[in-house]
Amino acid sequence: MWGERAWRAALIALAFAGVEGCGLFRGAVNNSPEVRWWLFSTFGASQMCPEMLKRSAPLRLMNGGNVIGRLFPTACQHRVDEQRMTVSLEFTGTGYAWTPIAGRVGFSAHAGVEYRADFSLQDDATYVWARAERLLFAPEFRVGSIENRLVDWAQNQSPVGYLTNTFGAQVTQSQLLSGFTVVRSEDGDAFSLGILMPPERPRQPFRSGGEGRLLVDADSAEVRVEQVDFLGPITIEESGQSLFFKYGVVGPSAEALLWNRADADAWRERLQTGAALAPPAAPALLGFTLNAGATEEQRVPLPPGQYVLVVDNSSRVGRVNPPWNPLLNAVGANPLILSYRLEVGETP
Repeated sequence: MWGERAWRAALIALAFAGVEGCGLFRGAVNNSPEVRWWLFSTFGASQMCPEMLKRSAPLRLMNGGNVIGRLFPTACQHRVDEQRMTVSLEFTGTGYAWTPIAGRVGFSAHAGVEYRADFSLQDDATYVWARAERLLFAPEFRVGSIENRLVDWAQNQSPVGYLTNTFGAQVTQSQLLSGFTVVRSEDGDAFSLGILMPPERPRQPFRSGGEGRLLVDADSAEVRVEQVDFLGPITIEESGQSLFFKYGVVGPSAEALLWNRADADAWRERLQTGAALAPPAAPALLGFTLNAGATEEQRVPLPPGQYVLVVDNSSRVGRVNPPWNPLLNAVGANPLILSYRLEVGETP
């Protein structure tokens, strides 16, 4: 369920073997499970945890739905089982999500899952799959904060307690067991929960904006009134690179604000443990309005470093405030739907 570059080392190994551009070798590799496993276990398995720790995982209340929250891994371990030809991941993380009744919820999670990894070399793309074999133990899901103080979140007998259990299961179990697919093509690497077979491609709001750009994230997120969403982290590896943010907004206009990752992570962690929504002590590096209507693209030249782009649909952080309606705001209606594509590439 992790980001688009998690399997890049294995794919680089395939390039070294000369198999991506040659039909003869493609057929030989595709027809040999042993060769595919050797390539992945030798070059790709050790990269799974480092890549997982570089990015967040989107959370949804239903498959195919908009993103309503994110899980940020903080620790990870992997183990290769040569006999079973599987890779096991055990990880912990924290995150947030918006849910009906409770509003913004902060949580922590601990889970372990065994994956059977495989790939296929096609004429125009490389497909990499992680099929879930089994959960290593019962996933742990702990609520750290609840926005709606009137809700008795702890009582499992209550409707909200049922919602807690249901949401926790969706976050830590059903999404893990759906497996995932990474498709590498000339447009970059694209990620999707579930197993996609050629010629299927992961659903993305927008296509690549240009040759040589590295895809960071592409999705559709639902940001409720008086909420914020954290996109990234975004890594600028060398001078002369820019962040490219292509987006379309349905609903009220909002604002995008850029912070250094360290400042954004510290702020997010405070919110997840119950701090009231307010801007962090460090000022944003820059900001721009997300106008509803036509598709737009922002280009932001940046020095090397790690950054987070925060989507603000609140009246407490940026300068763009959502329309105020006491009833609708209280129940989280009239959300902002943001379709976006985040890329990093050379500054024109």
